[in-house]
Amino acid sequence: MVGGGEFTDGCTFDRTLLATSDASEVVVLPTGAAYEHPGRSVDRATSWFAGLDTPVRALDVLRRPDALDPANVAAVRAARFLYLVGESPMHLRSVLKDTPVWDAIVAAWHDGAVLAGSAAGAMVLCDPMVDPRGGAFTLGLGLVANITVIPEFERWSEDAVHRTRKLSPPGLAVVGIPTASALIRDPDGTWRADGAAALTVYVDGHLTDLTALA
Repeated sequence: MVGGGEFTDGCTFDRTLLATSDASEVVVLPTGAAYEHPGRSVDRATSWFAGLDTPVRALDVLRRPDALDPANVAAVRAARFLYLVGESPMHLRSVLKDTPVWDAIVAAWHDGAVLAGSAAGAMVLCDPMVDPRGGAFTLGLGLVANITVIPEFERWSEDAVHRTRKLSPPGLAVVGIPTASALIRDPDGTWRADGAAALTVYVDGHLTDLTALA
């Protein structure tokens, strides 16, 4: 889960993720950028991964009908490295929730594919997820349990962080991820930080560290 600023120099973890995935291409879904020039996200991804000697395949799953398209479902299911990008978690959730494309994402991940989500793409993997409009909680897609993330954490106000900590359900880990940084779950289920900046972890509203993540 990447805190935004994906496909930039601080994102050194992408090389490791590529090696782990053994992927011949990276499949990018710019769903969360549907109303914010999704092609620009794809162009950045293409340029970035070209520097890592890996081509990018864009899947324009931008509206809910796209998430029902058998061709998109097949492409996702066959992928070994999937990347969800964009800034609108609400749109991303509404497009993917209870669709064949989301089912294919989950199945690919369970089969060992690398699944990366940046900004909105990171937020929706959790349930509950943080509502970026004010720091309260709302429904996510629920792939990750007992953890929720705040991307672009360095841009959050103290008031918003305080509100999120106060409203956090008991036992939920809230992880602040700065841009060009990542919270990574390794195949053995352990969590680690990587990238440009340190992560911030709260459980029950109290500051802790990554050892608290189950």
